[in-house]
Amino acid sequence: MKRWRLLAVGFGAYAIGLIVTVPATFVDTGLQRAGSGRLRLAEAQGTVWSGAGRLEIRDAGGRAGLAVRLAWRIMPSALLRARLAYEVELDQASSRFPVTISLSHIEVGNADIRLPAAALGLAVPKLAPLRLTSDVMLRLAGLSFGRTGMQGSTTLQWRAAGSAYTPISPLGDYELRVEGHGPVVRASLRTLQGPLQLDGQGSWAYGDNPVFLATARITPEHQRQLAPLLRLIALERGEGRFELQLK
Repeated sequence: MKRWRLLAVGFGAYAIGLIVTVPATFVDTGLQRAGSGRLRLAEAQGTVWSGAGRLEIRDAGGRAGLAVRLAWRIMPSALLRARLAYEVELDQASSRFPVTISLSHIEVGNADIRLPAAALGLAVPKLAPLRLTSDVMLRLAGLSFGRTGMQGSTTLQWRAAGSAYTPISPLGDYELRVEGHGPVVRASLRTLQGPLQLDGQGSWAYGDNPVFLATARITPEHQRQLAPLLRLIALERGEGRFELQLK
């Protein structure tokens, strides 16, 4: 019996050693699967416990469109609750934020992340031809993702919005709010101010492609300059009014 105990302890130590030394490239593999090839971790260094790399958001063709530095460090106390909890640092985030992984779901703590507006064109390819300018602020408020749905909310604010194809700047300030209610995700878009008025609503089942309908209205004095821009991505429904459907 003593020999078997020694073998069991030795095997356990060996298994723990393997887990501890899992390379950071394993994170890249997970991101590729979760993001269908749109997310990559380039130049990965370290292990799954503590490491760093360059998080790349790629376009539909697999080309890198945006890269930010990412670093992570495990918080050992969470292991006692059968969870993996990490302290994550992004170059564009105002501070470090927690990410917790369990068998049933992933939780992302409160975080403020600033990204170039070009990221919108990567997330929604239909917007890419506009060559959007300025920055967007992404505010995460305790998001939880699991097999059965999403809980929590995130807000995206785009202030001093612009496009490389129009001399009018800024186009306005806008806010998109996305909320998870279990198996249902809802989104709403509103204009805070500006000559280009945007509003929209969307609702879809968690895991499906988003379905979102937005309406754009141009003030009369700006129709001549802005109408050609909107015709690139939206359907004209009347003088100064356009409709954009995203699926």
